[in-house]
Amino acid sequence: MPDQNVDEFNEAIRQSYDDNFDAFDLFLKNVKNFFEGRKLSKNVHSIRHRIKDVDHFMEKVKRKNAEDLAREPDNRQGPITPENVFERITDVAGLRVLHLHTSQFEFIHNTLMSKIDEGEFTLLEPPKAYTWDPDSGIYFESLGLKRELKDSYYTSIHYVLRPNSRAKATCEVQIRTLLEEVWGEIDHTMNYPTPTTDEHCKEQIKILARLVGTGTHLADSIMRRYGNRD
Repeated sequence: MPDQNVDEFNEAIRQSYDDNFDAFDLFLKNVKNFFEGRKLSKNVHSIRHRIKDVDHFMEKVKRKNAEDLAREPDNRQGPITPENVFERITDVAGLRVLHLHTSQFEFIHNTLMSKIDEGEFTLLEPPKAYTWDPDSGIYFESLGLKRELKDSYYTSIHYVLRPNSRAKATCEVQIRTLLEEVWGEIDHTMNYPTPTTDEHCKEQIKILARLVGTGTHLADSIMRRYGNRD
């Protein structure tokens, strides 16, 4: 593709970001207000949120297109374009919900799913439970979540929400414990946007995931012993 066409193509995607920024911003505020509401106040410890800035957004589009081209032809999705960019990049708006122990998750999940059933939010895709731990996997599957395993042992529950089925704006919601957040921050620093090639670091991040998993189970045990008043 000539450089001029590439520049025009990128500018069209950037313009799509600008045109839809306000919709993403408004929807993120609505989702944040929901998780900060009184009903969830005893189960949600804290919330982090952000909108991906335009430069990081464009870098992700470029990276995803390059990854797609590197695949075998039969496995390619095709390029990200101004028309499909928000179907392929679904984390322009992101919100992270942190809680103390696993037993709080069920209430958070059920409250969110109730809002989805009522039509306040819709799901772009089924929620996913990223976990390496067999016991945690069984627990999440019992709640109707699809379990997936990442090589790094990444642990978190992901939802991609929209205000309605026609909206371009989405918000990726990640729900995890505070202990899992510590692991996630280290992993993000080391592996995003470019994964580390250091084999020693790769192995140690898996060991850290196991330690965090042990800590999470211990925290759950402590709360059960204490009485889990939440």
